[in-house]
Amino acid sequence: MAETFLFNIAERVVEKIVGLTVDEVRLAFNVKTDLKKLEDTMISIKAVLLDAEHKQHQSEKLRLCMRKLRGIFYDAENVIDDFKCEALRKQDAVNHPNINNLKVRLLGSCCLPLSFSSFSLSFSSKMSPKIKDINGRLGELATEWNSFDLRQCSDNRHVFRRETISFVHSSDVIGRDEDKENIISMLMKPSEDQNVPVIPIVGLGGLGKTTLAQLAFNDDRVTSLFPLRIWICVSEEFDLSRLLKLIIQSVNAEVRCDDLTLEALQARLRSLLNYKKFLLVLDDVWNENQAKWVELRNLLRSTDGFSPSKIIVTTRSLNVASLMSSIPPCMLKGLPLEDCLTLFTKWAFNDGDERHYPNLIRIGEEIVKKCKGVPLAVRTLGSLLFQKTDESDWIYIRESEIWRLEQHENDILPVLKLSYNHLPSHLQRCLAFLSFYKKDEIYYSDRVIRLWMANGLLEHPKQNQEWEDVGKRYLNELLSRCLIQMEEDYWLYFTFKMHDLVHDLALDVSQKECKTVNSETETVDENVRHLLLCDGKLVGVPRVLEKMKNVRTVIIQDASKESKTTHESLINLCLSNFKYLRALVLRKSPLTALPNSIGTLKHLRDLDLGVCMSLRELPRSFDKLRSLQSLNLGDTGLKQLPDSVQRLIELRHLVITIQATHLKEIRAGCWTSLQYLELRYCMELECLPEGMQYLKSLRTLILSYCLSLVSLPRSLKLLTKLEHLAIKSCKSMNLKMEPEEEEDNDLQLSLKTLSLLRLDALTDLPRLLLQGSSSSLQQLRIIRCPNLSVLPAWLLNLTSLQKLDIVDCRKLSALPEGIDRLTNLRELKIHGCPELNKRYRENGGEDWHKIAHIQKVVIW
Repeated sequence: MAETFLFNIAERVVEKIVGLTVDEVRLAFNVKTDLKKLEDTMISIKAVLLDAEHKQHQSEKLRLCMRKLRGIFYDAENVIDDFKCEALRKQDAVNHPNINNLKVRLLGSCCLPLSFSSFSLSFSSKMSPKIKDINGRLGELATEWNSFDLRQCSDNRHVFRRETISFVHSSDVIGRDEDKENIISMLMKPSEDQNVPVIPIVGLGGLGKTTLAQLAFNDDRVTSLFPLRIWICVSEEFDLSRLLKLIIQSVNAEVRCDDLTLEALQARLRSLLNYKKFLLVLDDVWNENQAKWVELRNLLRSTDGFSPSKIIVTTRSLNVASLMSSIPPCMLKGLPLEDCLTLFTKWAFNDGDERHYPNLIRIGEEIVKKCKGVPLAVRTLGSLLFQKTDESDWIYIRESEIWRLEQHENDILPVLKLSYNHLPSHLQRCLAFLSFYKKDEIYYSDRVIRLWMANGLLEHPKQNQEWEDVGKRYLNELLSRCLIQMEEDYWLYFTFKMHDLVHDLALDVSQKECKTVNSETETVDENVRHLLLCDGKLVGVPRVLEKMKNVRTVIIQDASKESKTTHESLINLCLSNFKYLRALVLRKSPLTALPNSIGTLKHLRDLDLGVCMSLRELPRSFDKLRSLQSLNLGDTGLKQLPDSVQRLIELRHLVITIQATHLKEIRAGCWTSLQYLELRYCMELECLPEGMQYLKSLRTLILSYCLSLVSLPRSLKLLTKLEHLAIKSCKSMNLKMEPEEEEDNDLQLSLKTLSLLRLDALTDLPRLLLQGSSSSLQQLRIIRCPNLSVLPAWLLNLTSLQKLDIVDCRKLSALPEGIDRLTNLRELKIHGCPELNKRYRENGGEDWHKIAHIQKVVIW
C-alpha cells in the first residue's frame, strides 16, 4: 500500500505540538526541550514527505520506511493528546462553575483556564520518557531516511497529463443512445447571446464521459452543423497559452506557434475563429480557477453579439461544471446490467465465441454485477479474461476484490485514482476512512463528520466556523467530485452512498488503516487503527484482536444479533487493549450496563449508545470521559441523565432519551461547547430547564416525541447562536411566546430554520423567537399541524425568509395579506391544505396573483 496521507498525519501532529508549546502553557524544562526537538524533527520530515510520496512507488525500501514513520507519528499524537487529557483532568478537579473566563487555546479544539496551564512534576516526569522514546525512534530512522535524498517540493501531486482522441467507432459503444441524443439536441438548440454556450458532461471516472463526447462529436448531424470541430484534452494543466496553441494547431496544423507570445496567440486565434461556427470539446477538465476559464471564454466570444458556436466540457466535478456553464449538466449514470453484459462479452470473447461457453457467461453475469454499471470497469475485467476459457480463471476474477487485480494505466482503478490524487491530503485521508464501512452502506453525514472529528481528520476551523462546518465542507467537496452520491436530504443531515468502485479505491489506499472483521477473520495487522465488527457473527472475534493495541475506532454493526455475553467480551477487550480509542459505536447493543472501566478511555471523543434499549444507567466513572465530544444516548432505557454527564465540558453533540418528568437543571458553566442537543422519546418530560440559557454555543435544538412537553422556556431568547430549531411529534406542545419585556422587542437572534411537524396542539407560532430572527430566518416548515388556523400578520416581518412549506394544515384558509412584501421568498410549497390549494392555484385561484412573484410555487 502506498503511504498516501502520511503528509496529512504529520501536519496534524505538528499543529498539536505547536498548540501545546505556546508560551501560556508552562512545562517542565526537560519536557519543553524534548517537545521542541520533536517539533523540529517533524517539521523537517514533513518538508520532504511530498517528494517521498512521489518516489515511494519506485522504492519498496522507502515505502517501508514511511510505514514506520506512520506508526511513530501516531504514537507522537497519542502522547501530545495525553497533555490535553491531563489539562482537562485538572480543570475538572477544581470543579469551578465559572469556566467561561480566562481561557487559552490548547491543541486547537481545547480551551483551558490559565490557572491550569502548568502541568505537575509527576505528570511531566511520566511524559518525558515517552517523548524521548519517540525522538529516539525518529533518530534511529534518520540515517535511512536521509539516504533517499528527498527534496522539499511544492504540493504538485495533482499535476498529470492525459491524452484522448476525438474518434470512436460507434459500434464499440453500448447503451449511450439516449445520452447522445440529449447532447445533440442541446447542440442544435439556437444560441441566445455572444457567449459560447457550454454543455457540461459530469460523472465518475470511467463512466464514459469522453466516449459520449466522441459520439456526439462524430455524429453526422453535428458534422454538418459545425464545419469546424476542435477536440482538446485539457487534463489538469489549464494553462491559457498551452490551450491556445492546441486550439490553433487543431484548426490549422500548418501554423507554427511555439514561439508566439500570449498576445500573438490570442490575435492568431481570433483571426482563425472570427465569423466561423465551431464546436469545441474540452475533454477532462479539472480547473476550478474561474479567472483562468474567463480568460479563455472571452477569447472565444463572438464579436457580432451572437454566437452559433458551442462547447462541450467533460469533467468529474460539479464545481467545474457550474463554473463554466449555467446549463444544467448531463449527469452520466451507470449502464443497465444488460448493456454491461453485452459490453463485457465484447471484450472477453472474440466475435461469436461466447456461444460456445454458456458456463462462462453465467459466471460473467456475476462479474459484471461487481462493476455497478461503470463501462470502464466492465472493459477492464473483460480484458483480463480475454481468450481465457478455464473456468477457474473466471471464478478467480469473480471472487476477487477489483482493487486486488492487476491493472494497466487506462484500466478502471488507475483512472479512478486520478480523482483520488487530485484531492488535497486532508480529503484523501477522509475518503480512505470511509472504506471500513461495508459496500452498499448508507452513510449518515452527521455520523461521518463526528467520526472524522474524533480521529482528528479535520483542518482547524477558520474564523466564525466550527469543526462541524469543516466536516460539511469536506462532504460537499466529495459530492461535487462525484466520489460520493447523495441519497436523501433530511434538512439537518443527509444520507449518501459510495460507488463500489470508489469503495475499492478507498480500500486500496487504506489497507493498513481500516479493517472489517467477523468470525471468519483469521488475522488482523496489529497496526490497523479502525475496526468495523459486523455481520452478526462475532463469537470468535476477541481472540483475533487480543494482540492489537493501536485501535482508534471501533464500530460494532448489527449488534442486536449478538448475545449479551459476546458483547460484554468484546467491550471488555476494547477497554483493556485500546487505551487510545477515539470512537466507540455500540448502536443497538444488548448490553444492560457499561463496565465501570470505561472511565479509563480518557481519549474517547465519540460514544454512540443509540438504541441500546436495555441500558438503564451509566457507570460512576462516566465523568472521567473528559475528552468526549459526542454522546448519543437516544432511544435508550435511561431513567435520568446523571450529573456526571454535565461535567463533560468538551461535549459538542448530545442526544438524550430519559424516562423522567424533568431533566436535571443545567448549571452555569456546563456544556459551554455544546452545539447540538436533541431530546427524543422523552415521553414523560413535562418541561425544559430554565438553565437552557447557559448553552451559549448551542446552534441546533431538536425535540421529538416528547409527548408531555407543553412549551418552550423563554430563556431560549438568550441563545443568540441558535440557528436550527425543530419540534416533531410533541402532541401537547403549543408555542405561543409573545414579547413581554421591553428588551424582547430588540432581540438579535440567529435562527435560520424552524421546522414544526405533527404538533396537534399548535395554534400559535413563537413570535418572540421569530421576530428576534427576522433578519436571519431563511426556512419555515409547518407540517401536519391540524389546529393551526391562522398565520399571523407579523410573519411579514421575516424579511430574509426564502422557503415556506405548509403541509397538511387543513384549517389554514389564507396566507397573510401582503405576502408579496416577502421579496426574498423564492420557494412556496402548499400540500394537503384544501382552502389554500383552492385560493392560490395558478389556474383559476382567486389569490394566485398575490404569490405569482415567487420563483417556485408547488401546490398539490
